[in-house]
Amino acid sequence: MAKSENETPAPIRPVPRLPKGFRDIGAAEIREQQAMLTKIRGVYERYGFEPLETPAIEYTDALGKFLPDQDRPNEGVFSFQDEDEQWLSLRYDLTAPLARFVAENFDKLPKPFRRYATGSVFRNEKPGPGRFRQFTQFDADTVGAESIAADAEMCMLAADTLEALGIPRGDYVIKVNNRKVLDGIMEEVGLVGPEFATRRLTVLRALDKLDKFSEQEVLLLLTVGRKDASGDFTPGALLDVDAAERILSTVKNTQQYFVPSDDMNRAKQLDKAIEGNATYNTGFEELTQIHSMVRAAGYGVDRIRIDPSVIRGLEYYTGPVFEAELTFEVKNEDGQTVRFGSVGGGGRYDDLVARFTGQKVPATGFSIGVSRLQAALASLGKKSSDTLGPVVVLVMDKGEVAAYQKLTQTLRAAGIRAEMYLGSAGMKAQMKYADKRGSPLVVIQGSDERAKGEVTLKDLIEGAKAAAAIKDNKEWKEARPAQLAIPETDLVAKVREILARHET
Repeated sequence: MAKSENETPAPIRPVPRLPKGFRDIGAAEIREQQAMLTKIRGVYERYGFEPLETPAIEYTDALGKFLPDQDRPNEGVFSFQDEDEQWLSLRYDLTAPLARFVAENFDKLPKPFRRYATGSVFRNEKPGPGRFRQFTQFDADTVGAESIAADAEMCMLAADTLEALGIPRGDYVIKVNNRKVLDGIMEEVGLVGPEFATRRLTVLRALDKLDKFSEQEVLLLLTVGRKDASGDFTPGALLDVDAAERILSTVKNTQQYFVPSDDMNRAKQLDKAIEGNATYNTGFEELTQIHSMVRAAGYGVDRIRIDPSVIRGLEYYTGPVFEAELTFEVKNEDGQTVRFGSVGGGGRYDDLVARFTGQKVPATGFSIGVSRLQAALASLGKKSSDTLGPVVVLVMDKGEVAAYQKLTQTLRAAGIRAEMYLGSAGMKAQMKYADKRGSPLVVIQGSDERAKGEVTLKDLIEGAKAAAAIKDNKEWKEARPAQLAIPETDLVAKVREILARHET
């Protein structure tokens, strides 16, 4: 059948769909996250850090070393141009905005400047299972303190935060290393200068696998490359075997100086050549200071330990680096036993503010990956009990809406979460609505009840339990489970009594 010339074409409607790599977050997860952030904030505040909020958008050039490729501002970050053709980007993390803020307000800030911040960060990278383009971080940073005590404090802050969230000792460890140690090791095998930048990066990535691969597999990554079980090949750093073995030996010996004996008077088991390297020695001495400080403060090797395999950021860290690792095992979706691994980390970045001012400003910080840590807590059974929905006041008589609104406001004024049904459906549909809202009970008042000055409370949780035990409709009607009529003046007290029963 031919369309009429005057027929209006169907409107083109957008398809409701999420952008790839992003997700919607429901009420239960949001409440869990808010409870977790409150506990983290409590620890950070106890350490004397102050809150700071910076915008989610920065000028792209302010991100500096945080950009994967400064020649392509849309690579790695979400970027766009404003009306002045200036490039703007969604923040890649919370540290770059801090560096910009400190540089912009340097003369007004106390030094050291201690701040914490939480918020969404954005990565324009390929999403994958559990890997999203928007996620939440929670950072603490000290800017303007050269003392290694600031780095030791970050390690203690990390340990205290994990324990405040209910992760017991033995299920986590804060690992500490120093980029100067790594730089000194690479100097000793000749990887010095810009022409070796790529190979140094490959060496760092190889050492970062020491907690996952055997020493022999890491040796392959340092030399000719490694083929995994699936046949995929990872190119190596192309070091000769002697140089690769020396790197591994030095990393291992550095660690053995601090653990497992935890005895600072042990003779160092390092070869004399590496002991003569000034870069290495500076980093080693800083690790020694952190070791002494955290032990003196009561943090044992089971909570904070030196581990020269920790790499962290490959570009901008300049001194101590640390990583918060969860050590307990869980089953993944395929039933395999895995560890959560790192849920946070940080380190010293003394050159970041200097990008803006030309003046070196020492800084160190720690960042928590909130979503990953939240998943870990759920696997440990540290999830809070489900939050009860609101008390729902049913509307039995549409001509008496003002009376139902008064009941609702009475509950709210008493601090009870409550809502009046605002739809147009009958009682059966209203009950289904209350059930979908997770309501623990509903308030019912028909004309007869109103005339008597009463309301009926129906405990939906107890009612569901009773319904499961009742065999037929006759028995249900006779029992009228979990339903009682009370004077309207007793509404608040009785509702509180029912809620208390279900919140324990």
